[in-house]
Amino acid sequence: MRVLVTGADGYLGSAVAERLDRDGYEVVGLVRRERDRVPRELPVRFADLRQPESLSAAVRDVDAVCHLAGLTRARESVADPLPYFQVNVGGTVALLEAMARAGIEKMVFASTVAIYATDIQPMTEDLPDAPPHPYAASKQAAESAIAAQAATGRLAAIVLRMSNLVGGADTDPTRLLPRLRAVAAGTGARLPINGDGTATRDYLHIEDAARAFTAALTHLPAPGACHRYNIGSGTGTSINDLIDRTTRRTGRPIPVEHHPAAQEPPTLVCDNSRAARELDWRPTWDIEAIVREMWTRHYPPTP
Repeated sequence: MRVLVTGADGYLGSAVAERLDRDGYEVVGLVRRERDRVPRELPVRFADLRQPESLSAAVRDVDAVCHLAGLTRARESVADPLPYFQVNVGGTVALLEAMARAGIEKMVFASTVAIYATDIQPMTEDLPDAPPHPYAASKQAAESAIAAQAATGRLAAIVLRMSNLVGGADTDPTRLLPRLRAVAAGTGARLPINGDGTATRDYLHIEDAARAFTAALTHLPAPGACHRYNIGSGTGTSINDLIDRTTRRTGRPIPVEHHPAAQEPPTLVCDNSRAARELDWRPTWDIEAIVREMWTRHYPPTP
């Protein structure tokens, strides 16, 4: 099966492209400008979700699309929301149109558990949606467009609502674990924390996330259906716990700098039992292994 991976130069997209290639799929990466993070041996096509005319050539001769391209920064979306709807919703609609013209009926879509924003934990797929910021709202709207297209009988789709991705080759200084590593290594002064550090999240290793796309492609429904699954570790970890684990792992203190708490739920943890049951997918990385890799990947122990 030839699979087009949109956003193949991104943190998750590059991991998905590499995993699908390893699992025997014929992978084509779709990027907007650069291919730096795309595995060197994979072919790449260039297109922009905001330019629908560029997508027709991009989707030619593929059997399925893993759609990961989009904007992902929740706090940025509050300050500047419109680009999130232009890219995440408008771009998804443009991609669906290009797929329909080309007769492509299979899609796996990367979404977010932030759409739930609920006090009911752990979160199942049966909870109502309550997106707390424009990023989550844009992903919810994109999901709705995919489900509506599937309802016409012209698309078979799976939506994967992902928890907080960590691990692997993550060097983005805006994300929590790279910040933790920088402070532990002495290249960052203090770890900025919104609130008191008790905010608890479900941290999913990037390799487990990538495997979920293989599982989804293997278990796509028939055209006419769109199924949704939570993809997370199923375990909650607070920021304070991450700090303690990093200190124990590195033997170095983590100075912190507290900021006002963000307007977001105190706890978000996935119930991943439906994905385990229907996709045969289960996480393999626990939080201790994630913290160990975060440090030793960049600072291997000396003999």
